[in-house]
Amino acid sequence: MDPIERHNPVPGARFVDPRVLAKVGSLELLARTVVDGFINGLHKAPYLGVSLDFAEHRGYTPGDDIRLIDWKVYGRTDRYYIKQFEADTNANFSVLLDVSRSMDFASHGLSKLDYSKFLAACLTYLAHRQRDRVGLVTFDREVVDRIPVSAKHFEVVLHALDRAKAGRPGHLLTALRALAEHFGRRGILVLISDLYEEPEAILDAVKPLRFRGNDLIVFHVLDPAELEFPFEEPSAFEDLESGDRVPVVPRALRAEYRQLVQQHIATLTAKFSEHRVDYALFDTGKPLDHALFSYLGTRQRLSRVR
Repeated sequence: MDPIERHNPVPGARFVDPRVLAKVGSLELLARTVVDGFINGLHKAPYLGVSLDFAEHRGYTPGDDIRLIDWKVYGRTDRYYIKQFEADTNANFSVLLDVSRSMDFASHGLSKLDYSKFLAACLTYLAHRQRDRVGLVTFDREVVDRIPVSAKHFEVVLHALDRAKAGRPGHLLTALRALAEHFGRRGILVLISDLYEEPEAILDAVKPLRFRGNDLIVFHVLDPAELEFPFEEPSAFEDLESGDRVPVVPRALRAEYRQLVQQHIATLTAKFSEHRVDYALFDTGKPLDHALFSYLGTRQRLSRVR
């Protein structure tokens, strides 16, 4: 387990309850409220991976701006060191958001897509705060909308998230293959999806993004009902992608269903780990603080290899 995940949820976690966030009209206000409140609740800023301004020292070399020399360090060591700032090491950060039909499912009033929008807005705001260039892609079976990475695109990304809607069936392989050529320059990619396909097909879909040198983070978003299958009455259940309806007796299938879901998650965890892709599962009924802890832990690791 990453050290950052051993901490208790931040004070005020009730304010990031997704049902409460659904009442906030502005994605920017939502993102600022969640992220600023989250960061203020932390005891130390280094959870951001590097601080917002000062990043690290490096040895002075001829030609460096002498105004960046850290004279306090010189006084202690009698050596010249240059301050490096986060602005000097900023990255390309893009969210790849699944807007396929199955993302519209909700058992408690908040759909997977709504939760994913909140998550995407918060992560984009956090990256923007750290002076990273931000972008967004929405997709189903093909690319629906694409905002190229830019230091000036934070507001554009929020507007695109706000208008994103779930509609057509999805197909990860087709959509992500079409995107791979746009991410040839090394960056951080966050894929947010319900991963409504077989593990091997999912892995085949993300490989082109990972093998181009990008740091890939996968957030697997599921509704509580998809995890627990709490239904009681026999009824016809509809496939969220194809629309096919199948008669089901929930009590007879609940244990088998839960086992299959856990096997799916376990397989994804193992496959992504094997290919050095960070993976985390999120329940849309739970607060966003866990998502931020997971992301910041990943961000902290990535900052060491930039």
